[in-house]
Amino acid sequence: MLFMSSNQYKKPNYLHSSSPYYLVIPIFFRNFVTTVTVTTVTKHNVYMKFYNRTNELAELQRIQDLSFTDHSRLTVVTGRRRIGKTSLIMKAVEETPTVYLFVGRKNEATLCTEFIPMITQSLNIYVPDGIKTFRSLFQFLMEQATTKTFNLVIDEFQEFYNINEAVYSDLQNIWDQYRLKSKMNLIVSGSVYSLMQKIFQQSKEPLFGRADNIIRLSAFNLPTLKEIMHDYRPQYTNDDLLALYAFTGGIPKYIELFCDNRTLSVTEMIDFMIRENSPFTDEGKNLLIEEFGKNYATYFSILSAISGGINTQPEIEAALGNKSIGGQLKRLIEDYNIIARQRPILAKEGTQNVRYEITDNFIRFWFNYFDRNRSLIEIKNFTGLRSIVKADYPTYSGKILELYFKQQFAESFQYRAIGSWWDVKNGENEIDIVALKLEKNKAVIAEVKRQKKNFKPELLDTKVEHIKHKLLAKYEIEKRCLSLEDM
Repeated sequence: MLFMSSNQYKKPNYLHSSSPYYLVIPIFFRNFVTTVTVTTVTKHNVYMKFYNRTNELAELQRIQDLSFTDHSRLTVVTGRRRIGKTSLIMKAVEETPTVYLFVGRKNEATLCTEFIPMITQSLNIYVPDGIKTFRSLFQFLMEQATTKTFNLVIDEFQEFYNINEAVYSDLQNIWDQYRLKSKMNLIVSGSVYSLMQKIFQQSKEPLFGRADNIIRLSAFNLPTLKEIMHDYRPQYTNDDLLALYAFTGGIPKYIELFCDNRTLSVTEMIDFMIRENSPFTDEGKNLLIEEFGKNYATYFSILSAISGGINTQPEIEAALGNKSIGGQLKRLIEDYNIIARQRPILAKEGTQNVRYEITDNFIRFWFNYFDRNRSLIEIKNFTGLRSIVKADYPTYSGKILELYFKQQFAESFQYRAIGSWWDVKNGENEIDIVALKLEKNKAVIAEVKRQKKNFKPELLDTKVEHIKHKLLAKYEIEKRCLSLEDM
């Protein structure tokens, strides 16, 4: 099993009746590395290896130590589905007494009935059978924490909104009452970003201000992707690496599916994704409907437009029949964390020269091909869809290569600002990457091409002169062409 140590905790299967597939895997936290495990298979043996992601585990260990020696702490772990929140948490607490509670969408009394034997087994204590509310169960656990130290992990914490919203007020009252006289390490996690934001960061919510730490998990970084490719496909090409980045965005679950099935070339990945009963076919829809709820149609239309290159507000509104979408764009950025505003580098905050971009590579790909070609999927013409993706891949991956190099620049920690630049009055004066170095008045300007043979130095020279005149007159500029060779 990929990305999982031999003693790694797994959620019981019965907790996943609503999911098409599941694997607990550790995660990558932006700009840092935490321990993950990869199974390397040879003809003779299977052995485990850890990738070094020590900072997040160290932080969780630090919080646990404070909880057990001082007083109770509350940590929130959040991030999109398939990012590995549970795995990271359970790795951090695996050597200490831990109660793990998964909040399924069930009746509250039924949940409590299921939780009682778990608590009994985890802490080796007697729990009264008559507890039918989570309020009473949580109070019981807090009372236990006045005399013993343990971790309480509550997974999919946002589900209480669908079960009994009053639970959050009850928890706030009990937590405030017991926090300073108990020694519980309370960790809650949730996959619905907007609801987790609301629970802990909106001032009117009962648990606002109660979290001692909030850890937001991001995807694998580029060195980790390279290491995984090296372990599972030592002969990989840079185009294979780019495809893994383009199709998964570094999300561990999707990478694990490719690695488990030994499909890590460009063609193999496309064939594996686009077939009957593929786990990728409805993944984007399932992922986002959880966030958007029943009123998802307008959000899907906006994301579909952006994925197709319609990326300014007037253009998107026109594509949607002149529908006003300012509110939805704001929520997609602030509440759902799915798109971002892109301005020309060094542009003022209030500039109207704004483009919108999907920040998740998998969602971008899903809308481009699965959502846009739903009619082919409905008639099971996966052969036709595979042909479309393979023919379009060189063009599609060119834009993703630009995102790859921007991330590569960011992960080098040598720059204070990284972006693109375009002159709204002259579309020809668009520059793929402008990166301002930490050293004063030094910048890198790069054109990104899949193949270096397509690079035109004289055209970049013209663009550099234009941006120097407009914006970077005092800068010493290094010009580069970045291609697949430079990955």
